[in-house]
Amino acid sequence: MKLSTTLEALSVDPSAETDLARIALLIARDAYSSMKPRAYLRRIDRLAEQLRPRLKGSLAARTAELSTFLFEECGFAGNTEDYYDPRNSYLNKVLDRQVGLPIALSVLAMAVGQRAGLDVVGVGLPGHFIVKAVDGNEEVLFDPFNGGQFLDIEGCEELVGGVTGRPFEATPEALAATPPGAIVARMLQNLKTAYLAERDYRRGARVTRRLTQLIPADASQQRDLGVLLVQAEQFGRAVDPLRAYLRAEPGAEDAADVRKFLDRALNEVARWN
Repeated sequence: MKLSTTLEALSVDPSAETDLARIALLIARDAYSSMKPRAYLRRIDRLAEQLRPRLKGSLAARTAELSTFLFEECGFAGNTEDYYDPRNSYLNKVLDRQVGLPIALSVLAMAVGQRAGLDVVGVGLPGHFIVKAVDGNEEVLFDPFNGGQFLDIEGCEELVGGVTGRPFEATPEALAATPPGAIVARMLQNLKTAYLAERDYRRGARVTRRLTQLIPADASQQRDLGVLLVQAEQFGRAVDPLRAYLRAEPGAEDAADVRKFLDRALNEVARWN
């Protein structure tokens, strides 16, 4: 399965059923070219095999078993010491190092839970990502980043308020399952933010190119890709995305600034000839 093909399919149908763990590992292979996604998928399968016989009783009991297994016995945890380390977003490194961001740990919980027979889906809260186990009309919310802690409505509101500093109402709509396409977009955006914080423009451009495949209607991703490529001194590759942005948003407030980046790219390309 090619990542570009998968991202293009999700751009058409963000709700399409897909294996998020596999996609996350394909994203990681962009950064770790020798990494074998199948080997890590087998590790996830083995975790699910260990968990499966323990999933008995009520939904809360089964969810507690998943939480205890991953976050107490296996030792997976949120990386609070170095939150913005890009490795926190790569599923292979989360499996290797046993620390990660909320969304990466959530994808792991979803992958292990689903393979073991528990329906676990992602919930994209403002500023934080959690998951919930579902059985018919019953739901159990829990937070993989914070040790698998169970959450009620009030707990979700307090969590978001603490992270964002803004009031949050945990309505049923706000706690609905996040479509796979939106989860992948959030994973990629986290990586983009981490690389920009490090001024790693080359890797930031690589991730942003994936975002242009996933959300092609978002012209700002073309702009960001072109600007990052200029900053990475990959001038020839910067021309097309910058032109694409200016065609899509000719009256944008930042159009003049983007034209300066385009002029710089064109001037550098002209020097080669």
